[in-house]
Amino acid sequence: MNAYAEPDVWSRNAARSPERMALLKSLQRGPDASLRIDEGYHAPLHIDELARLYEAQPQSLLLAGGTDIGLWVTKQKRNLPPLIYIGEVAELKEIRQVGSNLEIGAAVRLSDAYEAIVAHYPMLRELADRFASLPIRNSGTLCGNIANGSPIGDSMPILIALGASIELRCGAKTRSIPLDEFYLGYQKKALTAGEFVAAVRIPLAGVKPLVATYKISKRIDQDISAVCGAYVVELNDGKITSARIAYGGMAAIPKRATHMEEMLIGKSWSSESIELAISKIAEDFQPLSDMRASSDYRLHTAKNLMRRFYLEHSGMQAPIRVTTVSATQSGT
Repeated sequence: MNAYAEPDVWSRNAARSPERMALLKSLQRGPDASLRIDEGYHAPLHIDELARLYEAQPQSLLLAGGTDIGLWVTKQKRNLPPLIYIGEVAELKEIRQVGSNLEIGAAVRLSDAYEAIVAHYPMLRELADRFASLPIRNSGTLCGNIANGSPIGDSMPILIALGASIELRCGAKTRSIPLDEFYLGYQKKALTAGEFVAAVRIPLAGVKPLVATYKISKRIDQDISAVCGAYVVELNDGKITSARIAYGGMAAIPKRATHMEEMLIGKSWSSESIELAISKIAEDFQPLSDMRASSDYRLHTAKNLMRRFYLEHSGMQAPIRVTTVSATQSGT
């Protein structure tokens, strides 16, 4: 007997059984009707219907791009609870500017969301290009990344540093909270039963601050971060008037470096001020060691990213990556 044989439920024959094929062929939906298969799958078309469904069935799993949920099935062989697919909800597929905020709905794909963000913050282009692979960016959603709440999710540090907030919906009720208050602990979020992330709102700064985010990973492309740092600093006459710093990979949640921020406010924009802030990083983070990086490496790297941010915004920018090396340069 093959010890690695797949269980019948996952076999090709089971997937192509007459019963399964008949069910697939029976799926139909008119232009104004939501798709429903018994109580196991719903695909609402409008946000009010989504809110009613999820409030009535909070044990259901919301499905957007499926870039994580798909792996639960194919790799972990998990049986899923009832699914509510949000990708057809018209209101959640919108990107719009509301006052001084860019609002991105929960069904907007990562590629479209990042294009909208980069249009306002072009310095975030590298992060957008290095977020997973193109197929994943064209499938997954920005709000799905936010709602998943991974401590190494690349989008959250810069959104937290920019002061983003999220719109939450439960039934007919909506509320807005700052993104940095959404994460309570590892995989714990400030959500009530039946409540979901409907949109993220990103402030569009009037006075342009200094903005940067840096991702450190073993590979340049398509790799998960060991550390991701994000920095948004406002200056007035050489003084730091506002500072928001956030890191991923440094704690159980994406988190602000509040002690570092406090040390910077009111100080001059100088290397001395940066070093004072860096001296506080251990009060903000006590990172773990894992397969991607050790605790010491993460702390050391996070400090150096802060130094890099200062150097790049103080007229002392130097090359940070060698893309090609000639034979002469390599000594061959």
